[in-house]
Amino acid sequence: MTFCLYFLTVLSENPISFTITVTSEAGENDETVQTTLKFTYGEKYPDEMPRYEIFSQENLEDNDVSDILKLLELQAEENLGMVMIFTLVSAVQEKLNEIVDQIKTRREEEKKQKEKEAEEAERQCFHGTPVTIENFLSWKAKFDAELLEIKRKRMKEEEQAGKNKLSGKQLFETDHNLDTSDIQFLEEAGNSVEVDESLFQEMDDLELDDEEDDPDFNPVDLESD
Repeated sequence: MTFCLYFLTVLSENPISFTITVTSEAGENDETVQTTLKFTYGEKYPDEMPRYEIFSQENLEDNDVSDILKLLELQAEENLGMVMIFTLVSAVQEKLNEIVDQIKTRREEEKKQKEKEAEEAERQCFHGTPVTIENFLSWKAKFDAELLEIKRKRMKEEEQAGKNKLSGKQLFETDHNLDTSDIQFLEEAGNSVEVDESLFQEMDDLELDDEEDDPDFNPVDLESD
C-alpha cells in the first residue's frame, strides 16, 4: 500500500504560485529521495499548462532531475483542459519510488560484483597461474640462472678456502714448535708410561723357532749369504 505525503506552501495568490514537496517511500536503510516542485498558474489554466520547475531536491542524480522534468511535460500535455496538479504530483511520486528501487537494485548489483571479484581473487590465490609452455620456459630460464649463480659462488668460496689452507711444509715453517712437539711429548710422558706386564706373562707358552736349536743350523751359511 502506497502512502503519499505532500507538503504544500503558498508563495503568492496573484498569480497563484506554490510549492509541493514530494518524498518517496523509504528504501533500503530507510533511505528516501525527495524533490520540491514549484507551480505557477497562468491566466488560461487549466487550458494551458502551468509553469513548473524543480525548486529543490535531495539524493537525486542529474539524470533523475532531467527525467522528472520530462515526465511533468508529458503529463501536463496529456491533461490539458483539466485540473492537473494532483495528477502531476502523483506521477512524480511514482517516479521517486522507482528511483529508490533503482538505487536498491544498483547497490545489490554492486555488492554482487564485489563478492564475485573477491571470490575470483581468492580462487586465483588457491589455484595460482595456469602453467603454459611460455611461462614454464620463462620460469625454467630464471631457475637455471639462479642455480648457476649459486654454483659459481660455491666454487669461488671453495677456491678461496683452498688458497687460504696451508700445506704441511707451510705449517712447519710458520710454527717452529712443531719440530720439538714429538720430543716434548715424550719428555713430558717420562716415567708415567705404563706397561701392561700381563702381555708378557705367556711368552713361555709361545712356540718360537730357535735357529740355534735346529740341528741343521750352520752359521757359515749365514756368513756366506
